[in-house]
Amino acid sequence: MADQGACPIIYIRGFAGGTSGIDSATDDPFYGFNAGATHVRVDGDGKPQFYQFAGPLVRLMEDEDYRVVVHGGQEAYLKSAGKGTQPPNSIWVYRFYDTAADTFDWKAASYDLPTAAKGLLAFTDLVLDKTGAAKVWLVAHSMGGLICRSMIQKVCPDAGRRAADVVGKLYTFATPHNGIAFAVAGMNIPVPEIAPLGAEIFNHDVMYRYLTPDSVLQHTPDRPNDWDAHDLAGGVDPARVFCLIGTNAADYGLVSKAVGPKSDGLVQIDNAYVRHANRSFVHRSHSGVYGEVNSEEGYQNLRRFLFGTRKATAELVNAQLPRPTDDDVIDVWQAEVRVSIRGLPVLLSEQTAAHYCPIELGKVAGKHVATQAGPTPEDDAVTAEPGQVGIPGGAACLASVFLLDAQGASQLQRENLTPETVSPRCRYSLQLSVLHLQQEHGLFFWHNHLETLPEWEDALIIDVGPSDDDGDEHLWAAWQSENPKVTSVPDPITAQPLEPDPGTSGQLIFTIPLPSAGQNLLGPRADGDLLAAIRLSVAELS
Repeated sequence: MADQGACPIIYIRGFAGGTSGIDSATDDPFYGFNAGATHVRVDGDGKPQFYQFAGPLVRLMEDEDYRVVVHGGQEAYLKSAGKGTQPPNSIWVYRFYDTAADTFDWKAASYDLPTAAKGLLAFTDLVLDKTGAAKVWLVAHSMGGLICRSMIQKVCPDAGRRAADVVGKLYTFATPHNGIAFAVAGMNIPVPEIAPLGAEIFNHDVMYRYLTPDSVLQHTPDRPNDWDAHDLAGGVDPARVFCLIGTNAADYGLVSKAVGPKSDGLVQIDNAYVRHANRSFVHRSHSGVYGEVNSEEGYQNLRRFLFGTRKATAELVNAQLPRPTDDDVIDVWQAEVRVSIRGLPVLLSEQTAAHYCPIELGKVAGKHVATQAGPTPEDDAVTAEPGQVGIPGGAACLASVFLLDAQGASQLQRENLTPETVSPRCRYSLQLSVLHLQQEHGLFFWHNHLETLPEWEDALIIDVGPSDDDGDEHLWAAWQSENPKVTSVPDPITAQPLEPDPGTSGQLIFTIPLPSAGQNLLGPRADGDLLAAIRLSVAELS
């Protein structure tokens, strides 16, 4: 159900292309936010299975009691409504393409992203005025995320306003935050500044102009070489931004051949995030039958980000990468991570080598093994919170998940389990694999390599919810290797809940040592070394 802090949701669709695409987009009363799906890839060979997903619009109405008010036209209805008369728990579609369609009884205007961004602020003000809400939640697909960013980073400052005063959260599906590029002969070639069908909006020079306030453009009209398109430039706290990143290029179509496999078919993985923002990786394509917006994976992340009450983060800590055996070899260590929840046939997040997004744990060179912390690596697409493994105090962020409150979690259980087996707890799994590759003279070599076989893998099973004894919320955890029947064992997974680490304030922190096989690979090298472990922190959200 909607909580007291629920905000109006404004949906902003993605790029439609030329006139025919715009006409098609405007034919849809909800600009695609109502689209569902019936296909999901769930088994190891990736064959499609039937799974009926109703679409994010319907699910928000069912799960969070949100309302969709239309009355012949949402914007016209809002303008006619009285101040503060509309429900805050409502969904509004920003129909910025309508004026550019030539199917209505008016002269079609040329689509212009800066104009759309200005219109978004006006529409946001209208929604706030009529609902009485303090802020809105912006939910955007593809180019829609750039419209949001233009409003946040340019339109608001130009108007002397703070975007954070009106935008509570920003969630983007498959947005090209760093533009669009094409993979040609091993190089990424960006969209040119003059491109067909208005695609120049994905060029860095053009992006700089619509993402930069006039006060800066006056003295720096040309894009500086060090300008970072990933950076929100202080417009909104990145902690209140979520980027869903797709990794399924194959299901998008012919254009994916030009963009390359490390993408969702249109947006490359490295271009699909805002620096230091929350993110999840899902094996979904940019749009279509296996698209991100019309997916259970996308919706589950959306719902948890908007309505979650806590954020859980899992890190690999105290791990020591094995020393190399050859001075001329560089050992490359990667982690694959999959996050799932009981009752759903999809993953909340999936970072794997096969999908071009494993987590880099580090490189160990034979002649210069790292023994102390160096500069913190810059945030990148596959490392949400920078860290280093194999050095004192080093850590690697493996995954973050937003947790629903007890009522929302039990609702999810009721949807997916038969009534007689309903549990008051949610069960998550963190599947972890550690991979090892070797480089010599700048090239990988495969003398000792066994394809797809990790050096170590296991799954951490985590139950979150009330205890049967006292009704208070607790956390239980166990490794699958130590309890191989986890899917059939009644929860909680262990008899006793975990005790938080002592001396922590502001959040709960639990340290869970790796099992024996994990310690053999990543554990202590000398007496007094700490055990390699998963550090699980759970923080309340404001």
